Amino acid sequence: MIDLSINKEQLERTIRRAREKNIIIPTFAQMKNPELIPEAIKEKLKGISLWDINPYNLFRISWKNEPKEKGGLYQGVNFIEIPSQLSGTRARIIALVGKWFPTGSHKVGATFGCLVPRLVTGQFDPTTEKAVWPSTGNYCRGGAYVADLLSCESIAILPEGMSQERFDWLSRVAGEVIGTPGSESNVKEIFDKSWELKRNRENVVVFNQFDEFGNHLFHYEVTGKAMEEVLQQVIGLGDKYRGVVLTSGSSGTMGCADYLKELYPDSKLVAGEALQCPTLLMNGFGAHRIEGIGDKHIPWIHNVKNTDMVIAVDDEDTMSLLRLFNEPIGREYLIEQGVQESFVENLPLLGISGIANIIGAIKFAKYYELDRNDIILTVLTDSMELYQSRLAEMRKENPNYSKIDAATAYYQHLRGLSTDYMEELNYLSKKRIHNLKYYTWVEQQEKDLEELNRQWYDDKNYWRDIHKQASQIDRIIDSFNQKTGLLERF
Repeated sequence: MIDLSINKEQLERTIRRAREKNIIIPTFAQMKNPELIPEAIKEKLKGISLWDINPYNLFRISWKNEPKEKGGLYQGVNFIEIPSQLSGTRARIIALVGKWFPTGSHKVGATFGCLVPRLVTGQFDPTTEKAVWPSTGNYCRGGAYVADLLSCESIAILPEGMSQERFDWLSRVAGEVIGTPGSESNVKEIFDKSWELKRNRENVVVFNQFDEFGNHLFHYEVTGKAMEEVLQQVIGLGDKYRGVVLTSGSSGTMGCADYLKELYPDSKLVAGEALQCPTLLMNGFGAHRIEGIGDKHIPWIHNVKNTDMVIAVDDEDTMSLLRLFNEPIGREYLIEQGVQESFVENLPLLGISGIANIIGAIKFAKYYELDRNDIILTVLTDSMELYQSRLAEMRKENPNYSKIDAATAYYQHLRGLSTDYMEELNYLSKKRIHNLKYYTWVEQQEKDLEELNRQWYDDKNYWRDIHKQASQIDRIIDSFNQKTGLLERF
């Protein structure tokens, strides 16, 4: 459960700070349905860029932003459909687009879900405390951004080996940026640094995306609802929604599957990871190049019992497709193979983990021999905008990318995708994965063994009680906004 107890003394200071900084906080209901946002706030947004450090941009934490860099308001959910000419499967693969969130990634929503409940209850004091955001990239970027909008100081922690774009941007937004040893899968080092800060500094509060249920709840409420609306839009007579395929980083986005399974009980949740770090598949470990996923542990907030399949994605497939999708000669080759030019122009919407998600969806479709009436959902967490340095590195390694290279990537790493390194999870295989939580969370991170067992043996009540908190949080946000008096202007 998310602690929603009120600290009245700290809350008064937070209300004063919000009043001084002109901070109005949106509700989950408004993020799901921007029609509920006051028209006067929408007028303010018409003059604000998507990435601006402006408190009104809290109201752009939504899947429904107009795809504009400045002045956009709202439309339907942003999504694209992967054509069969690209996927090589007849199944319909539909991906929600994360690029049009502030910071260019939907992770900003997860950080909102973690920080705001503590802020509006007075558990976090923006006048004295600093928010610590441990992450492998997009989460700490989102955390620093949301903290800035809410007039909170922040500390970002991420591995030294992450893309340079992350560090460049964080240096301008976060109060402090700490690099830890390693790269994508070196999360233990991030956890260790978080503990070091808690022990050696006063007034720091760690918002760990891997154990913060606000992360899960945002995606249950907001991403799940967005996916429901997409399905209502695209499902035709005879079509069937088969499941959602998502690579596992913090596992927060998987919260959407809890929502979707309430509507479509036969649908599946498929968890992907890097083949080079196969923790879910075979209790394995290792380093890999798919930024944003695969961290050598099972997140505390992963509802393992609700997970139906594990797919390991080879990072060589992912990085080869990244090059194919972003080289002019690669795009020309795709058009020659029958991929519509209009879709090829949208390929920059796929960041590294987004490409991995598409690969997982293709493997899922091939495994179950899905057809044209079968629909698979996935997410494009971010876009190539955040990975130009990775593309530059690949061009330096191979500066003479040719049509032969494009054909090799297309036939080996896209059309050649097979159903290897996949597992349908039965009761015992799910429990095997769940049991791995013990070693990270009980032994290392001081979690309660009784709660770990409740996640498994009382899972229906455990997760249902968390999901019920969304409406309660909205009521607390409404009360907070009323106390600042700022809504009276609108």
